[in-house]
Amino acid sequence: MPVGLLIITHAHVGRELLETAVQMLGLCPLRTGRLDVPMDADTDALRARARSLCAELDAGDGVLVLTDLYGSTPCNIALELMDKARVQVVAGVNLPMLVRVLNYPTLDLWALTTKAVTGGHDGIVICEEVARG
Repeated sequence: MPVGLLIITHAHVGRELLETAVQMLGLCPLRTGRLDVPMDADTDALRARARSLCAELDAGDGVLVLTDLYGSTPCNIALELMDKARVQVVAGVNLPMLVRVLNYPTLDLWALTTKAVTGGHDGIVICEEVARG
């Protein structure tokens, strides 16, 4: 079974990223869940929902959790999921990272985590440098 994907972000950042990536690719090849964290969040309820989503998404091969800002409430909720052996968390989610993850649905959890990080890094480009060649 493929790795599950859980996106935990402020407000609707995750929803917008996921909708955009799926629209670009024409499909969503992974079991995917999303948790939107409002600014006035009840963090206890959100922690419980995150645990529930993680359990639903784990079909045996683990769950990759992508979150936005390291140290923020969404990230802290995600980090609490790491007590499970088959959960990896990557902070700093961006569209290149998400597209990279969705393009490699057959990778195992660790390899997919690495793809997420490289996709996020490689997607950040100083355009002036690229244009000059």
